[in-house]
Amino acid sequence: TGRMRPSQASRRAVTDPAPVRWLLTGVALLFAALVLFLPLLLVFACALQRGIGVALAAFTDPDAVAAIRLTLLTAAIAVPLNAAFGLAAAWAVAKFTFRGKQLLITLIDLPFAVSPVIAGMIFVTLFGARGILGPWLMARDIRIIFAVPGIVLATVFVTLPFVARELIPLMQAQGTDEEECAVTLGAGGWQTFRRVTLPNITWGLLYGVVLCNARAMGEFGAVSVVSGHIRGVTNTLPLHIEILYNDYQFAASFAVASLLALLAMATLVAKAAVEWNQRRRLSAAAVKE
Repeated sequence: TGRMRPSQASRRAVTDPAPVRWLLTGVALLFAALVLFLPLLLVFACALQRGIGVALAAFTDPDAVAAIRLTLLTAAIAVPLNAAFGLAAAWAVAKFTFRGKQLLITLIDLPFAVSPVIAGMIFVTLFGARGILGPWLMARDIRIIFAVPGIVLATVFVTLPFVARELIPLMQAQGTDEEECAVTLGAGGWQTFRRVTLPNITWGLLYGVVLCNARAMGEFGAVSVVSGHIRGVTNTLPLHIEILYNDYQFAASFAVASLLALLAMATLVAKAAVEWNQRRRLSAAAVKE
């Protein structure tokens, strides 16, 4: 009859015509080069414009060292907290049915919908000197705004969805059959989670942690509102870069920015490694079946 089978039609729909594929690929690569790759190269070029000595001096400056230390400290606190929350929230959403489930999912997505600047203002309204809890905190000499706790809280807020949003669809796709079998065989809740659920989501958890860490180190808006921009005390790396740039220390600002760029590239490498490992495990599982 000359009529193509469905498999042949689907292959042609994907592969033909070649000029269209070349055009789309070329446009995508050109856009990526202009918007992503070229600006990244310019950051490193500007960082080294006045020599490697000037660039290295930017990292040994006491304010830069303090900013690096605070950035790492903030990420070291915020990422584990969000990993623990993401695990608990994803387990609850994917494995159980309860009232308020949709509300929990909505609250998890809230930081995606709220501007980071507004998030910072929320914490100022709550914990600032003239905020709701400000007088009570001041009476007990507890500082949150313009101090490390406020920076950590703001970072936790803006990075809260990353781990949970990575794990929820993964755990929903896996279903509850294995957990139900473990419970039937006499395993307790913690034992089921540790020996059944956690091994199945290890790589998804690592993927979410990598993304959460990248956002925690690069967060600007919410941290800028709650930090007070105190040099050497409450400035993270993004805030330190802004101050250097506003002070016309362009080489130093781009040098420190290149450090954040390197962290972003390391995040992409870690992300690619996680994805590759996931594909390898899926391929191995398919071969066994």
